[in-house]
Amino acid sequence: MERTMLSFTPDVHLYNDISTDYSHSIAGDYFKGQPVSVGVAHPKPRQIKLNLKNAAGIIARLRQDPLISEISPMVSTLVFYNYGPVQINGNISGVNILDESRMFDLKEKMVSGMPEDLLTADKGILMGSGLAQKLNVQLGDLVSLAAPNGMLMRFRVVGIFRIGMSAIDNVRSYVSLASGQQLLGKDKSYITDISIKLHDHSKAAWVAKAMNKQFGYKADDWETANASVKTSNLVRDTLTYVVSVTLLIVAGFGIYNIMNMTINNKMKDIAILKAQGFAGQDIMQIFLSQAIFIGLLGALSGMGLGFMLAYALSSVPFPPNEYVALKYFPVAFEPAHYFFGLLFGSLTPLVAGLMPSLKAAKIDPVMILRG
Repeated sequence: MERTMLSFTPDVHLYNDISTDYSHSIAGDYFKGQPVSVGVAHPKPRQIKLNLKNAAGIIARLRQDPLISEISPMVSTLVFYNYGPVQINGNISGVNILDESRMFDLKEKMVSGMPEDLLTADKGILMGSGLAQKLNVQLGDLVSLAAPNGMLMRFRVVGIFRIGMSAIDNVRSYVSLASGQQLLGKDKSYITDISIKLHDHSKAAWVAKAMNKQFGYKADDWETANASVKTSNLVRDTLTYVVSVTLLIVAGFGIYNIMNMTINNKMKDIAILKAQGFAGQDIMQIFLSQAIFIGLLGALSGMGLGFMLAYALSSVPFPPNEYVALKYFPVAFEPAHYFFGLLFGSLTPLVAGLMPSLKAAKIDPVMILRG
């Protein structure tokens, strides 16, 4: 789920946040400093422009930032989709489709058509699969879009994409940046949002704070925009770690019991070794090395078996689902997971075999041989 979310969420989203301040009024400013009490009933918000001022300058600065890999400026607005008697509300993004495709790998998410078709078509539109299904449209069909300002334009469907998230597939469409500006009746400098991808998405939080201070616009990082998903992932990961640690502890007790039984069965052998001159430290090393060997053998065998099962699962087709764009079961082959598995698989038997080894080292050979 997180991988799907990251595949279609910008690391940083820069936009003009809507904030209305009712603490000031024209009447209050006029009578300011005079002994007059001014009260305004039902004040109306002032006209607010949604675009980014000097968007071209901001984009030029962002392209020089070594932390940024991709930038996609856009014009975003709410619209009504009209197809015959069907009318559905949603949103549309006017973009440079090549920038958007590189950022979110749209080619891999296309059900029909290609993102580049938006460049060659006159008033073309790329539509989400859920939205296309609701409108019952296919490639080549004409769809009317009504903007909040009353502008009405017709677009031809040149592609249908599926992200795998119903919140996007059911409402979003793409048109060219020029068409989006024309739909809103704006000039070519009108930009409402800038989507940003970083080389390292883990730095998104502090990069967003720096952009907020530098440009004075709202900058949301991907973790803030998907806080609920991050919370659910945190709960899931915590449960996974608890179960894993519990299994390691159980395995450690198993090794502890095996070593105890081995030492109890080898009491006379240990006594003979000590009578021949073996020191307690030598006896401890013998049984401790046995515990480490058992742990390493188990860790390597478990890693190999786990990798084979995970690889086999990654080849299993995912059940068809209109809301999930997955061909196979998603499996993460992270080297760090195997490294920590080997590390804990080695430490657990070391700790579990230490106490029985100390017990073997303290055995009095005289008492054992006397019976």
